[in-house]
Amino acid sequence: MTNPFRYEAVRYWWNRFGLLMAREIRKRRSQQLRQVTQWRWHLDEVFVKINCENHYLRRAVDHEGEVLEFYFTKTRDKASALKFLTKAMKRYG
Repeated sequence: MTNPFRYEAVRYWWNRFGLLMAREIRKRRSQQLRQVTQWRWHLDEVFVKINCENHYLRRAVDHEGEVLEFYFTKTRDKASALKFLTKAMKRYG
């Protein structure tokens, strides 16, 4: 029989340290990918219905198909696009 408290300990540990570890992994990965000469990424924009309202999803996707950044917005305007683009450029170059 398994101990249910063990799972609670893992969940507690993940809630406490999971975001820190994920941030560090993303940071290291972006530094490694900048060193590769053939590495490329592109922007993708799709509209999605959430609760019967249109929202716009902008994503930065690398050449392997992995999502690097994403950004939801209700409006499709220049200000929101520039905000997402500067965020992606700062992190991934």
